[in-house]
Amino acid sequence: MKAWQLHDTNGPASYRLDEIPTPDPKPGDVRVRLHASALNHLDLWVSHGMPAPHHFPHIAGADGAGVIDAVGEGVAGWEAGAEVVINPSVSCGACPACLAGDTPFCRTYGILGEHLAGTLAEYVVVPSRNVLAKPSTLSWEQAGAYGLATGTAYRMLRRARLGAGDVLLVVGVGGGVSAMALHLGLAMGATVFVTSRSEEKIARAVELGAAGGFDSATAFSRELKAAAGRPADVAIDSVGPATFEQSMRSLSPGGRLAVCGGTSGPKVEITLPILFFKQLEIIGSTMFDHAEFAAVTDLVGSGRVPVQVDSVTPFDELPLALERLEQGSQLGKVVIGR
Repeated sequence: MKAWQLHDTNGPASYRLDEIPTPDPKPGDVRVRLHASALNHLDLWVSHGMPAPHHFPHIAGADGAGVIDAVGEGVAGWEAGAEVVINPSVSCGACPACLAGDTPFCRTYGILGEHLAGTLAEYVVVPSRNVLAKPSTLSWEQAGAYGLATGTAYRMLRRARLGAGDVLLVVGVGGGVSAMALHLGLAMGATVFVTSRSEEKIARAVELGAAGGFDSATAFSRELKAAAGRPADVAIDSVGPATFEQSMRSLSPGGRLAVCGGTSGPKVEITLPILFFKQLEIIGSTMFDHAEFAAVTDLVGSGRVPVQVDSVTPFDELPLALERLEQGSQLGKVVIGR
């Protein structure tokens, strides 16, 4: 099969299109012939060694959808020909955390494309519990795009206890997680405001239902309070040090700030009086469990939450898609078609 593999960590130029053996499913696994996959910032980070793959060459890519073409021994409920979407959140299925449903706390937890061979290939092998039936309402491009970003955003909003009538602030709305947080927040009944360094992205977010937007490089906490008439109940920030203090200042007393990454860097400074006088919560969130992936699949399949596809790039032209993601030009998911 053809696969885009990393051979070192010198950035996106380290990806090379190789011809390699097609993997066979082990007991309990299924093999999926991919029709579409999607990029995440993770695909850029691993190419820079943040974190470095466990071995080289390495196939990146977390999201994907396709058709099962081979089934491993002991698999029940799946047959060749089934159209499926892939859950990139992989766990052992047997430890106490997995049995309790808290799969991100599994002792052997891994993410497709980071710890395990991913979806930037013609085929991928995953545990059978990591596929769900593709919603018939979604195109292949949509089905291959929503997984990681939507599941991550959903878990963040759930852990931050977003409720109907709340004010939600989504910081840096251009990325996949933040774009899906906008849609999920609206579906949950929140009033959503966004930030971006791009006026075009703010305007597009307003078209999609945001109540307003602000420049990420400004004191947007003041602008939010003026526009909403009050601070936010919940803020979603995956940008990090460039926006973190303003995100905290945007919150009402008792407000919750959910964090899943830091595209502007790994370390932040916190002004402690803001934290303790306002009794804020800072909530870390990583990936999602099987129940959350099933929930977001139902949401996107029903049409309650749209899948925002920014662009579709042919498989053989992956470097163009990586360049678009690295430049931050996208609004929504950058999809790799087949």
